[in-house]
Amino acid sequence: MRRSDREIADRAGIEAILRGASVCRVAMIDGDEPYLVPFSFGFDGGAIYIHTALDGRAVACFARGPRVCFEAERGVELVRGGETACAWSMAYESVIGYGRVEERTAPEAKAAGLNVIMRHYAGRAWTFDPAAMAKTRVWKIAIESMTGKRRPRG
Repeated sequence: MRRSDREIADRAGIEAILRGASVCRVAMIDGDEPYLVPFSFGFDGGAIYIHTALDGRAVACFARGPRVCFEAERGVELVRGGETACAWSMAYESVIGYGRVEERTAPEAKAAGLNVIMRHYAGRAWTFDPAAMAKTRVWKIAIESMTGKRRPRG
């Protein structure tokens, strides 16, 4: 990391950012170009869970290759720098990581993954309608590595 003064080195600090983020962006390769998708997500301490429709561009990318990069942030705020353009900046905390995506196909595994997502947003577990589950694919991103970075306000 170029700015080591902004690095978040402890795992607990990185996990806190993931737990406080609203969106996780997942980057994948689609042929000869990158493809990036914002997802609602859940984090269980070792993996990120996302869901998709039955088919689509992301699903096709996952089928061609499981390697992904992900990013999440919290506390993003514009820092105004007055009349000096280069004094303007952003305050933030962010996580960038790498992993492998794998589909959760067993009904129990799908429900468990969806509950990781729902606990992230609603703070509790849910029961899922089988008809809705049949139209949903659930994916686990097994985290291989991740780093955190922070630029505080001020």
